[in-house]
Amino acid sequence: MLFCVWQVHAQVSDFKKIKFDKADRIAAEHKHEKLNNLPVLVYTLTNELDTDVEKFRAIFTWVCSNISNDYQLYAKNMRKRRKLINDSIALKAWNEKFKKIVFKKLRKRKKTLCTGYAYLIKKMANLAEIECEIVHGFAKTSTIDPEKLTIPNHSWNAVKLNGKWYLCDPTWASGIPNPESYQFQFHYNEGFFLADPQIFAINHFPLKEKWFLLTNNTSQSFQSFIEAPILYNDAYRYFSSHSKPAKMYQSVQQNDSLTLAFDTYVSFQKKDVHFIIENSFTSKRRMPSFISLENQKLCVAYKFTTSGYYDVHLYVKDDLISTYTVEVKKD
Repeated sequence: MLFCVWQVHAQVSDFKKIKFDKADRIAAEHKHEKLNNLPVLVYTLTNELDTDVEKFRAIFTWVCSNISNDYQLYAKNMRKRRKLINDSIALKAWNEKFKKIVFKKLRKRKKTLCTGYAYLIKKMANLAEIECEIVHGFAKTSTIDPEKLTIPNHSWNAVKLNGKWYLCDPTWASGIPNPESYQFQFHYNEGFFLADPQIFAINHFPLKEKWFLLTNNTSQSFQSFIEAPILYNDAYRYFSSHSKPAKMYQSVQQNDSLTLAFDTYVSFQKKDVHFIIENSFTSKRRMPSFISLENQKLCVAYKFTTSGYYDVHLYVKDDLISTYTVEVKKD
């Protein structure tokens, strides 16, 4: 028997009656504007909009469409910070020096890393009289070994709209590196705008517990964050939560199933969902042994008939959603 437990955390859906077409259009019309006069830029983006959420949307969309991610700058900073991790004085001096490098590059070349994105979102939101904060913490991606996350490596934002705090990640919303050239490509991801706290917490671990924004002010341990499945950026396009399984590494008996559970907020069909099952010798596309897609809830399972070790990748259409490593034990 398959059993899925669901929790609902309304986020961008709080504003489902508001259309963002006008805000997005204004942001697009003013693409390529410079950063030399932020008050004027913010006024241009927001003065025709009526609500704070629309104003913030125009700011967020503009930043994500105009500021490119500098991966080399990020790598340089992380190498230096790891080198100085046991020298607090030298690390503080480097942080101050690097801050000037980041903002100079942001202003002149419209290139930055996560700190620059988060700073710019906060500054522009504040100029629009919207309360916004920078959140520092840890982030996981498919290219990061969670066991090596010893120092904070990411920054994002919390914004207050209609008296409630919401989470967003302008860095990850803006685009991705080209898999061949590793050069940045703009590719806006709607899922990181006012994201649901539950799915956000799988990839983001804030230094201050209050910024989890989970139901009843709950949070998670750093260990559970490290052990969580790999969730890819495209997951945020389809899902508002991932509730099962809680860990990436799973163990099941032969002829038993691995069961996954998500809340959805965009429509797709059962036929769009499939697995790629890999072991040391093969990589094969497989259809679920069970799937339920009703009332914006996806519950999907794969039954293992052969013992061994497997990497299980969930796809919706051609989009990679999540990865799990499964040990299948003999009966």
